[in-house]
Amino acid sequence: MSTILTALAIVAAATPGLLVSPAELATALKDPATVVVAVGNSQDDFIAGHIPKARFVRYDAIAIDVDGLGSELPPVDQLRKVLSAAGISNTSKVVIYGTPITATRMFFTLDYLGHPNARVLNGGLNAWKANGGAIEIGPEPHVSPASLNPKANPARVVTADWITERLSSPKMTLLDARPDAEFTQGHLLFAHQLVWNTLLDAYGRFLPDAELKKKFAAIGAKADIPLVSYCLVGMRASVTYFVSRHLGYDARLYDGSIADWTRRKLPTVAGR
Repeated sequence: MSTILTALAIVAAATPGLLVSPAELATALKDPATVVVAVGNSQDDFIAGHIPKARFVRYDAIAIDVDGLGSELPPVDQLRKVLSAAGISNTSKVVIYGTPITATRMFFTLDYLGHPNARVLNGGLNAWKANGGAIEIGPEPHVSPASLNPKANPARVVTADWITERLSSPKMTLLDARPDAEFTQGHLLFAHQLVWNTLLDAYGRFLPDAELKKKFAAIGAKADIPLVSYCLVGMRASVTYFVSRHLGYDARLYDGSIADWTRRKLPTVAGR
C-alpha cells in the first residue's frame, strides 16, 4: 500500500510547463523571489557574460564520483550547502540555464530535493541574448546563504534492483537516451531508445510540446506508469528526465545507468 501511495504522490506532484521563455524570464526578474542559476564547468565563461543577478554553480558540485561511478548525486546535506550558498531557499522561484545537460541536471537535483519551484530557461544564454536580454560581465554578486531545508524524494531515483524487480512486468517504461553507437552495443531488456538531443532544435531549444509528446508516445510512455531514463552515467538521461517531468509523466532517473548496470554484470541486449 505504501508503494502505491508513493507512486500516486509522485504523479500528483508532476507539474507540466517547466520551461521558461526569455520573455517570461525578463518579467520574472522583477520579482525578488526569482533566483537565476547558471550551471557550468567554467566560471571564466560565466564572468565573460551572464544574465543579470545570476548565480554560478559548478556542475561538479551537484554531480560527483561515488564508488567509481561518475555524475552521481552528492549527499543531501552537501547539496543543501551548495544551493543555499547560491541563495536558493525553499520559497525561491528558480530559473536554471546552461547547456541542456547541465541545466536539466540541476533541475533533476532540485526536483530530487523536493524543491517546489524550479524551471529551465529554454535555449539558455543564447536564447536570452537573441531575445535582446541584457548581459552582465564580471563575477557573480555576493549573496548571503539562504534558508533551504530540502525534503529529498528518493522515489525520483531508481536502482538496478528496483529495475530488475520490474523487468518482466508492465510496471515501468525504460528510456535509453543514448545514440545508436552505444544503444546497439548493449541496452537494458525492453528499453526504448529516445536519443536526448533529438528533443532539441539546432539552437538548443526544446521542441514544441506537441512534438515532444509524439516522441514519448512513440516509445509507449504512459502517464500512469513510471518512466525511467538512463544513459551511460546519468548525464544525458537528465535531459529526458526533465522532458518527462515537463510533459507530466511519472519520471524517474537511473542515475548509475549502464555504467552501474554492467559493473553488476547484469544482462544487456545487443542490437535493436
